Amino acid sequence: MRLILSTLLLGIFFGCSGPEQAQNLSPKEAFIDSLLNKMTLSEKIGQMSQATGSFEFTGPITSDSSTLELVRTGRLGSFLNVVGAERTREAQEMAVNGSRLGIPLIFGYDMIHGYATTFPIPLGEAACWDLDLIKRSAEITAIEAAAAGVHWNFAPMVDIARDPRWGRIMEGAGEDPWWGSKVAVARVEGYQGDDLSSTRTIAATAKHFAAYGAAEGGRDYNTTEVSEHTLREIYLPPFMAAAKAGVASFMNGFNDLNGTPASASHLLVRQILKKEWGFRGFVVSDWASVQEMTDHGYAASDKDAARLSLAAGCDMEMVSTTYETYLEELVGEDASYIAMIDDAVKRILGIKYDLGLFEDPFRYSDTEREAEYVLHNDHFKHAREVAKKSIVLLENRHNTLPLSMDLAKIAIIGPLANDPVTPMGTWSAQGNSENVTTLLEGVKLAVSEKTEILTTPGCEVNSDDKTGFKKARTMAKQADVIVAVVGEEALMSGEALSRSDIGLPGVQLELLQLLKATGKPVVVVLMNGRPIAEPWMYENCDAVLETWHLGVQSGPAIADVLFGAYNPSGKLPVTIPRSEGQIPIYYNHKHTGRAFDANDRYTTKYIDEEHGPQYPFGYGLSYTEFEYSNLELDKSSLHAGEIISVEVTVKNSGPVAGEEVVQLYVRDMIGSVTRPILELEGFQKIMLDSGESQTIHFTLSAEELRFWDQDMQFSWEPGDFKVFVGPNSVDLLEADFKLL
Repeated sequence: MRLILSTLLLGIFFGCSGPEQAQNLSPKEAFIDSLLNKMTLSEKIGQMSQATGSFEFTGPITSDSSTLELVRTGRLGSFLNVVGAERTREAQEMAVNGSRLGIPLIFGYDMIHGYATTFPIPLGEAACWDLDLIKRSAEITAIEAAAAGVHWNFAPMVDIARDPRWGRIMEGAGEDPWWGSKVAVARVEGYQGDDLSSTRTIAATAKHFAAYGAAEGGRDYNTTEVSEHTLREIYLPPFMAAAKAGVASFMNGFNDLNGTPASASHLLVRQILKKEWGFRGFVVSDWASVQEMTDHGYAASDKDAARLSLAAGCDMEMVSTTYETYLEELVGEDASYIAMIDDAVKRILGIKYDLGLFEDPFRYSDTEREAEYVLHNDHFKHAREVAKKSIVLLENRHNTLPLSMDLAKIAIIGPLANDPVTPMGTWSAQGNSENVTTLLEGVKLAVSEKTEILTTPGCEVNSDDKTGFKKARTMAKQADVIVAVVGEEALMSGEALSRSDIGLPGVQLELLQLLKATGKPVVVVLMNGRPIAEPWMYENCDAVLETWHLGVQSGPAIADVLFGAYNPSGKLPVTIPRSEGQIPIYYNHKHTGRAFDANDRYTTKYIDEEHGPQYPFGYGLSYTEFEYSNLELDKSSLHAGEIISVEVTVKNSGPVAGEEVVQLYVRDMIGSVTRPILELEGFQKIMLDSGESQTIHFTLSAEELRFWDQDMQFSWEPGDFKVFVGPNSVDLLEADFKLL
């Protein structure tokens, strides 16, 4: 298929551009211009259209057109949900060999936390605080997907989420824009690598643009009202970081933002993304989000929706067919639309060029590579490594953990103990539960032959049936320790899976209370896709492990932590509330004129709830203890162009070696707009042997202290600042400096 490239290149100097202009173009630009000049308007619009090729729908079917006919006539640019080397090759052959110009298709797929080898859900993986591991998960996803013919991933989701009721909180990195930005870059770099044309890389998508995570009431698809100041301070930074990292595409959100559906937002796409940030990739709508503008009451018709979306800068329409149906008609009414179409098509063809599809349209559809790389043993090894490092130890009373591998009897009780589906989480792509090692299986592999395992579900995840309680109590009384495995099933978080009650579903809490009443130690293994608000569990059970949905190696990873083969090091990327009534609750909130005072009625608080979260952002325990001391700054004032050095001593004062995530926060004391009480500005993950101390160094510059001021200028202001360092966002040492 190299003939496609060479034939089209012959026409570069004979197209509409003159010889002098052509000579000033890069080979990529010249090729795309030449191809564009050969395309009919219908073929151009086809490149802006994407159809689904499977029954893995994320919304209603909106197209009645014959998809195959669109491919044969060059009027379809992309498929989603067409995966596998053989299947993608068949579709590509139809496009390349059957259409007039032979423009290759681009195949997209949602691979949120892995292709076939599943890793922890993104929220869980963000708890590992290891950017190299996060990047490697994305690299493996790309290797497997590319071998299976997939070119384009609808990930990473970089939405900041402050409401755990929102089901899609599991897809992102949590509540903090600084950490979210770092994770976004790691994932983009992991998917795309240094060379997008490599058969080990795929194009990434930053989604959902923008402020989708601020959906009102935590209800998916809901409206968002966010000031421009909050938009730029909180919700846009991860997107900007992804753009600067060279992400290939952006995806619009389902939400309307301040009255304008994201798919029609000129401010977001044309002004901020393409003009301010200089983004050169393309923008795709979410599933039928263009057509849904009629349901928003924003577009008067499907034709109006197509017009509004194109004008705003949406380059490709996913699944719905307003572009296919109406863009030619719109061009006939107003020729100015052709320039917008040409720009969109250039962007799409540019990514196809970068992927090497014009050189070899079938380079990704390789059955031998698919057989070799999908579910590779090395990928499973990484899955276990990142899974165990994503586990957060929330409670460990009386040093209940780690457990001895020589215990006589262990009762493993709970509806998720031997569930192979839930550990994969939602959005598991081509993950298969047959490849999952469950917690029960992982424990059996870890303990000695002397240990007897007693197990029963006790109840279902989301049922009122208590008939299993009697057997659970009987087993529990016989055991030395109880491991209670509870939480949410895979499809209780994710898209369209918002919850008003984020406690344990069904009668799982009652099961825990029954087990605790036996007097035996109770270790809770919590599997979930969002923070769980369940104070009794946290305050009464002997130990609690937050294990999220960890993926294919869930069981061995949890067993590593339970029995001390790995000392847990995970830290929360999101605040855990005490109750739904506290939502939204997040660490980097604003100052108030009446800060909390338990002894003063007229200060900010609830009269029926304890103040503060159950667990703060950045929190996580270890099987050892870390002491922080000697926080020092190398200067008391900072000028523009300078840096200030921050030093702190961290000592492992406990009995075993362990990893610690040392966190750096800053507070701007006075600003022209109110400033957050804390802002994360750095971290280091260190390993210390028992008794070992280490001096940790950070640096800060004026550049890192910028914010959006009253006039929506991104700058710094002179004044007083505090620096904080500690193991989480609450337990902190502090020091002062001035920005001059």
